[in-house]
This record gives sequence, structure tokens and C-alpha cells, in this order.
Amino acid sequence: MEEVKLWQSRPLDAVYPILYLDCIYVKVRDGSVRSKAVYLAIGVNMAGEKEVLGLWLAQTEGAKFWLQVVSELRNRGVKDILVACVDGLKGFPEAIESVFPHTIVQLCIVHMVRHSLNYVSWKRCKEVAADLKRIYQSATVEEAELRLGEFEEKWDRDYPPISQSWRRNWSRLTPFFDFPPEIRKVIYSTNAIESVNMSLRKLTKIRGFFPNDDALIKLFYLGLRNISQKWTMPIKDWKPALNQFTILFGDRIHHTEA
Repeated sequence: MEEVKLWQSRPLDAVYPILYLDCIYVKVRDGSVRSKAVYLAIGVNMAGEKEVLGLWLAQTEGAKFWLQVVSELRNRGVKDILVACVDGLKGFPEAIESVFPHTIVQLCIVHMVRHSLNYVSWKRCKEVAADLKRIYQSATVEEAELRLGEFEEKWDRDYPPISQSWRRNWSRLTPFFDFPPEIRKVIYSTNAIESVNMSLRKLTKIRGFFPNDDALIKLFYLGLRNISQKWTMPIKDWKPALNQFTILFGDRIHHTEA
């Protein structure tokens, strides 16, 4: 646990162009066995390398908890986050905007698609996924809205919750369209989150449930350490994305480097 504490309080970089926040639910015996949320923050640094910034066991969800997380990142040296990709986490946008007011909060498209496909029968998954792709791969917000309208006409009779969910979250999905393709590509890159999730889920599957919080934190820490040792290269297509980040956010990148 000492090692975990040192890792969780280590200094961080000044700027992270991208921050992913994700959540995994795990069963812990706490009097009785109950589900607990473990939150992970994965940053992409200026060199395009992925880095697990920390993990937090949430007792309660909401703005107060998130304020604690983002304040902790700031206290560890983070001065700016350009884009935060989140899975519709309650209270998070308000919390990050109070600590990092210029951060663009983008609802994670990977999660959005995954949630949408939960409603779809296996046989039709491919077709629905292809039609959703037409929405988020649109060149502009206007085109995306057209595609969403087409999606509603085609699928609302069978799967009304999908378009309802996209409409409800539209304002948090659309910042994506302000970015050039080079940045969209790296933000949408599912690998940062998916590979971590898969590895951690394998660990929790073997266990069934954990005897206490410490056992859970220790195993996740060791799992994350093993996963991140394989991260020896920048993420795919990083150089063109960094050029675009520098054009769009040049002042903020150079200001925090100074």
C-alpha cells in the first residue's frame, strides 16, 4: 500500500492534451458484498504516450467527489487539460470546469456507441453500428444532425432509446466536430481505454469479489503497472494530431511549458 500511495501522489506533467476518465464496477465485501465504482484517469501526454494518472474508489458519485479528483490532479502539477473524454459521469463536467475552466469536456463516443448497442439484437449490431458511425464521422455538426435524423427514421420504431440518448447528450457530443480529423482520430482511439478495461476485467473475473478495499486497490495497481509497461510508443497518428493541437491551443501549450 505504501507503493500505491507514492504512485498516487507522484508529480504529473503540466499539460495533458487528452484525459480519459473511465469507471469499472467491482464487487467488494463491505459487511455484505456490494458493487463499488473504481475510476481511472488515463492521460495522453505531450509526447503522445499514455499514462495512468491515478485510480480512485468512489464512495459517492457526483460533483463533490469529482472536485476532489481534479483538485488532486492540479495539486500534483497539472496546469491544463485540453480535452477531457468522459462517460457521462454525473457532476464531472461542472467539477472539471471549476478547476480547469478552459478544458473541453467531450462525452466519450466509444461509450456512447457501446451503450447504444446494448439495445440491439446481435444480428443487427453491425448495421446499427455502421449507421451510428455515419453520425460521428460527419464532417460538420449540421451533417451529423442530418445523419441522426436519418438514423431516427430508420431505427426509432425498433430501438427508440438510442436516438433519445444521442439527442439528450448532443451538446456534450458535438465539441468533437470542432476538431480537425487528425485530433478526432486520436480522441476517438478506443485502444487507450479498451485495452486497460479488458485487462482489469480479466483480473476481477478470476476473483469474483474482493475481501476489502485495500485488496482491490492493490490488485488494480499491480495490474495497471503491468499494462503500462507495454506502453512504449506514442499513440497512433500522434504527430499530425500534436501539430493540430499546437495550432488550436498554442498559447496554452507554450504558456504552461514556460
